[in-house]
Amino acid sequence: MKQALEQIGTRALRRLDPETAHGLALKALHTPLASLPGPVTSDRLRTTLAGMDLPNPVGLAAGFDKNATAIAPLSRAGFGWIEVGAATPLPQPGNPKPRLFRLAEDAAAINRFGFNNDGMEAIAARLAKRPKGVPVGLNLGANKDSANRAEDFAKVLQHCAPHIDFATVNVSSPNTEKLRDLQGPMALAALLDGVMQVRGDIPVFLKIAPDLTDQDLADIAKVAEDARVAAIIATNTTLDREGLRSAHAREKGGLSGAPLFEKSTRVLAKLHGLTQTPLVGVGGISNARDAYAKIRAGASAVQLYTGLVYGGLSLAARIAEGLDEHLRQDGLQSVSEAVGTETRDWL
Repeated sequence: MKQALEQIGTRALRRLDPETAHGLALKALHTPLASLPGPVTSDRLRTTLAGMDLPNPVGLAAGFDKNATAIAPLSRAGFGWIEVGAATPLPQPGNPKPRLFRLAEDAAAINRFGFNNDGMEAIAARLAKRPKGVPVGLNLGANKDSANRAEDFAKVLQHCAPHIDFATVNVSSPNTEKLRDLQGPMALAALLDGVMQVRGDIPVFLKIAPDLTDQDLADIAKVAEDARVAAIIATNTTLDREGLRSAHAREKGGLSGAPLFEKSTRVLAKLHGLTQTPLVGVGGISNARDAYAKIRAGASAVQLYTGLVYGGLSLAARIAEGLDEHLRQDGLQSVSEAVGTETRDWL
């Protein structure tokens, strides 16, 4: 019954302006109508990432719950781990609206939010009240008008560290001018050094763009290893528009969803051959088959966001259950046994 109601609700939300619909979806999580099955786990699905124990490897990507307002219900939605944010030191409104576009024909979305968020103080206060359970991390961002963006990342982490299980350095958003310049090896090394100095025992992840050359990837892999990054998230949204059919295809911003799947998975597979650092596969996951492909390409865990727009919140639990079945059918006893078993298929 709840799944039928969810499908009706999802269809209704898709008739609204995308950003309005997203806000209503977050509010709906706090109502009895939300599909919240509780933890989805099994002996096969339980895994570890950067020292964190996950009930399953299916995570919520940053951007869905920017301001950490729905951690409690999201913790019961079937996710094995959750990432909120991005948070910046000071609150900022982000870019002018409209800034989120639904590309239904492509099962995709384009956003140019520009790190709109309530700021680290408000977000830290909410994180402090979060329920214990699945691991929760924070995506770190920099203010648009900051005089020292690298310093912003460290500032947010230092402020929020007591309330999170991991932090992600996000230098891959295309919506803050020149932010992606921080992916260059020298700038990235300096940024990570500043973050590592204040992290304490918090694992630090690095989120990268899909629009990188093979040399870029090699440089990033080395810098990440030298800095002792705990995991690399591959990937953020893309600027590529090849093959899109929607009328919104030429909107500026980062493209997410189904068209990103192959590109992000190739980047993931290349990284798997370049580093021993654990990888998180994100980009275009809409079912258990996609998630399993990311794991076999080299991911120790996965994340999704845009797939929820089209599949509803129950998608997380369905993917986790589907992954369990894929592992069972392949005679595998754990997620880790599947990691990287088909990397070569993507190279």
